[in-house]
Amino acid sequence: MFNLVRQKLIRHKTIKALSPLILLLATALWCVGLGWGMAFALDPIPSRYENGRDLYLENCSGCHIAIPPEVMPTQTWKQLLENPEDHYGRSLTNLIRITQLLIWDYLSAYSRPLTTNEPIPLLIEQSRYFKALHPRVQFSEPVTADACVKCHPGVAQFDYRTLTPEWQDAP
Repeated sequence: MFNLVRQKLIRHKTIKALSPLILLLATALWCVGLGWGMAFALDPIPSRYENGRDLYLENCSGCHIAIPPEVMPTQTWKQLLENPEDHYGRSLTNLIRITQLLIWDYLSAYSRPLTTNEPIPLLIEQSRYFKALHPRVQFSEPVTADACVKCHPGVAQFDYRTLTPEWQDAP
């Protein structure tokens, strides 16, 4: 009887001693799995914004690449959508009001506002958000939406995370 109690006590102590190790191992595996999954996923967006994103990509990438909303401030997007008849010297006649509203809903949710008294940038290279996202990049020519593909080969799929080899390990 004494041996049986002693064996149960030893087994209980062994399990108790291993519990933190098992918990640590399980947590590590969970973190690795979660990180692995997130590393290969583009940012998912709520279904509320999917139509706006799709319309943005469809309407904007027909003439130039569609830049991510966070590259330009909210006020720039607002100005561009409110004046479709003067879009950098071109008229966007096929942009109907409901399309504008859905695109605006998406762009306003994923862009950032300007600070008080900050001028509204109309060109990519004037945007402080663009500069913040590209701190080490020196441009030898004016920045255009079509120039992004030089460093971001996945822009056709709206993938700005994939970089050319020279920028892969850039801080």
